[in-house]
Amino acid sequence: MSGLSNTAPVQDRTGSGPRPARKFLGFDVTLDWLMRPLFGFGLAAIAIAATWYGGFWFALFIAVGGAAAAREWHRMFAGSDYFWLTVVSVAGIAAAAGTEVLFLSNARLAVVPWLVLALAAILHLLLSTRRNAGTFWHGVSMLYIGVPVVSLVAIREQPANGVWELLALFFAVWATDTGALIAGNLLRGPKLWPALSPNKTWSGAIGGAIAGALATAILFLILQSNPWHGALLGLCASVIGQLGDLFESFLKRRVGRKNSGSLIPGHGGVLDRIDSMLFVAPVAAFAFLALNIDPFALGVS
Repeated sequence: MSGLSNTAPVQDRTGSGPRPARKFLGFDVTLDWLMRPLFGFGLAAIAIAATWYGGFWFALFIAVGGAAAAREWHRMFAGSDYFWLTVVSVAGIAAAAGTEVLFLSNARLAVVPWLVLALAAILHLLLSTRRNAGTFWHGVSMLYIGVPVVSLVAIREQPANGVWELLALFFAVWATDTGALIAGNLLRGPKLWPALSPNKTWSGAIGGAIAGALATAILFLILQSNPWHGALLGLCASVIGQLGDLFESFLKRRVGRKNSGSLIPGHGGVLDRIDSMLFVAPVAAFAFLALNIDPFALGVS
């Protein structure tokens, strides 16, 4: 996500510079400021609906998003020759998400989704080696995108509080994006990491973390669970998500791009929209599933 940015982005290698902006209450207002909330709320509504229904509907939603992100990933590192790499990613992500729903409760078959991702990664290495195009980066795509896809499906399919844990993560990430955008534009101040992402500020990072913690605390309070647990979950998700945001900024800087794509008006590409969740999902899955941490386990203190 790009919510930590508080100034108009610089021109990228495509030659398309930033859109003209007007000042309003300290904000650089462009057409993207109208498109961003419109498409943001629409995508959030779809995500919430898919999460609520779960099962193959949720797996389908996550697989479609993962496939679109994988296409952008391969395009960034392969230029124009990325068709078969994308085909392998789409097939691998769809199969991994589907088998995760099917085999999650079967201990002997639970490894199948991970084997699917490993096979897809091997195929990527073979294809990219033949094309002499960013072999390492194409191979790692299943780690960067495929693992979070399976992690999100695994969290949702938990029989206890999977739906609420996943919604809490979504709310934390979305609130971080919004809080960082507002705080960064209003407060500005010192840059967070100028060499990596010159538009991100410490005020945006801190504002985003506070917003993420508040959002999940409120959700936990509504659900009559411990709001302090919610705040801690939101804060952790916010910090990890912002690391994901910075990592994608590093990647885009490496290949000379401002955005990973232009599929979502006001947001850029799919990778730009989900970069935070790509870091949050595997960590959360490890905490919830491997360590058996249930943040909803205790009531209000």
